[in-house]
Amino acid sequence: MYEPIRTKSVHRMTDDARDAFPHRSREEELDIQLAGHLGALLAVTDELGDTEAGELIARQVARLRGAPPARHAGLSGAPAGTLHRKAHALAGRALVVAASRADTAAAILAAERMDAHTAALAEDTLVGAP
Repeated sequence: MYEPIRTKSVHRMTDDARDAFPHRSREEELDIQLAGHLGALLAVTDELGDTEAGELIARQVARLRGAPPARHAGLSGAPAGTLHRKAHALAGRALVVAASRADTAAAILAAERMDAHTAALAEDTLVGAP
């Protein structure tokens, strides 16, 4: 009544599937994530017109990606306060990833950018006060 299977199974074992496609290491994933956050921060920084900070960020992105970043070409038309809040959040994300991958240079840059955007927001609040 029982007949052995003579053909190969169409199903794979989990271990077989591991070698079927390339995997990235944790460090490579963190590099990609950090470069993405810094690239977004660069776009907002360029829109704010801060060329000096933009160059520092662009150097870090180029180091992580191995190629110079594409610079922001268009303007969103958002108010400066909104852009500073967005840049602060992006710098915070970059700081978290930089700290987790132990990238001191990127962490220091992200922390400095957070401080700069916090100061800009405080200045906008003081200027806008009656």
